Formats: sequence, structure tokens, C-alpha cells
Amino acid sequence: MIQHVDGAVMPTGFDVPVQPLRQAAHYSGDPGCIADARGFAELFVERLRSEWCADIGARAAGDVILLVSELVTNADRHSHGPYILELEGTGDAVTVSVYDSSAKLPVRYPRDPQRVGMHGLEIVHAVATQVSVERVPVGKCVKAVLAISA
Repeated sequence: MIQHVDGAVMPTGFDVPVQPLRQAAHYSGDPGCIADARGFAELFVERLRSEWCADIGARAAGDVILLVSELVTNADRHSHGPYILELEGTGDAVTVSVYDSSAKLPVRYPRDPQRVGMHGLEIVHAVATQVSVERVPVGKCVKAVLAISA
């Protein structure tokens, strides 16, 4: 940002973007899509670090990848069709949204260490600061917000 003081031009630092960083990707559900989504999320975190100067540590970056992995895996497994991954971030939080074609809302099962599988939504709730599900015209959207600031 540049500030004008008594006719002098004085730099006051760098500008922080006003709009959140947003990126979306469409996946067909073919083999390899889940790995592609994780890679997409890794690149998003790097863009957030460089464009927003976001202080995202290794743990927060890993949590973003984990949320993407769990939500995309659920969409891949339960929608049997294409899905969209949308990431939105600022210096404070990252929102992971996954849109899929299934109108069936996900079920969060009670904690059970004996159960094999079906822990995805349980993990998402443990990592995210906020989780929501809404029906949309094409199916549903599952959204998880992760606070990345200390």
C-alpha cells in the first residue's frame, strides 16, 4: 500500500488481497481423482502462502489435505458420478466444499474404535472448526472450515 504524506509517496508495506483466494476443480470419479484432488489442495495451500502471505504451518497444511481427502473420498464413493471440489482461503481459514450428485445426506456415526471404515465424517468433524451440509439443485454440498491462524 502506498500512502501520500505531505506530497511524499511512502510505501507502507504490501497489500493484502481483499477477496479470498478461490479455486475449483471438477472430477469425473475415475481412478486417480482422489490423489489429483489432494495435489490440487497442496497447490492451493502454496498459492495461499504466496498470494495471501498466509502463515500456514505443516500441520494446518496437512489438515487441509486431510479434509480434502476425506470429503472427496466420500463424494467418490457415495455419489457414483462427477463431483466438484471448491477451495476458498484467507490468512485465517480455509473452506473445503465438495459438491456431488447424490441427494442422500452423509451420516456421522458415533465414535467406535472397533468399526472398520465409515470414519470419514467423524475425522472431518474432529479436524474442522465448522462442518455443514446442504442440499443443492444437483445433489448436496458438504463444507468444512479449518482455522489456520494461531
